Amino acid sequence: MVPTPVLAVLLLFPITKESEEASLVEQTKIAEAGQQVSENVYFMKQTVGNACGTIGLLHAVGNVAAQVDLAEDSYLQRFVKKTSVMSPDEKAHFLETDTELETAHSVAACGGDTAPPDISSSVDLHFICFVCVDGGLYELDGRKKQPIYHGPSSQETLLKDSVNVVQEFMARNPESMNFNVIALAKES
Repeated sequence: MVPTPVLAVLLLFPITKESEEASLVEQTKIAEAGQQVSENVYFMKQTVGNACGTIGLLHAVGNVAAQVDLAEDSYLQRFVKKTSVMSPDEKAHFLETDTELETAHSVAACGGDTAPPDISSSVDLHFICFVCVDGGLYELDGRKKQPIYHGPSSQETLLKDSVNVVQEFMARNPESMNFNVIALAKES
């Protein structure tokens, strides 16, 4: 029922003691053993509060820009073009000082039926993105130091491969109903 090809997968999950412990174990393992990360992965840090959904979408767009037709001179096309050569921290700083996105984000956040949380309030849900770059499945979480490599993948298997990792997230908090998966697909 999901259109193909799937270009990216977004996951919303609860931030809990278990998820934070798993992240710490993962970061320690990477620090000790290293990991392969393609230099073509578009990754940015999250330094703006309560912006993980925006960061997740920017991760998706930044990694699939060559596969989709971003409107000429659109905000997203300009953002990806300007930031693609920047480091993850430089991308974060660019986003922090970008008033155009801040304005659009505020308008969209206020346009829904639910009042958005205050920018400084603590939230216990977080968005991340999964993409396939150069034959590898990557988890992109702006709270982490770097992309997380989860093994081989392809455009044809991206959804299935992502779901395998999503199930690991869900297994950490099996009683929680606070999970959501969004597939970004290209119209065929």
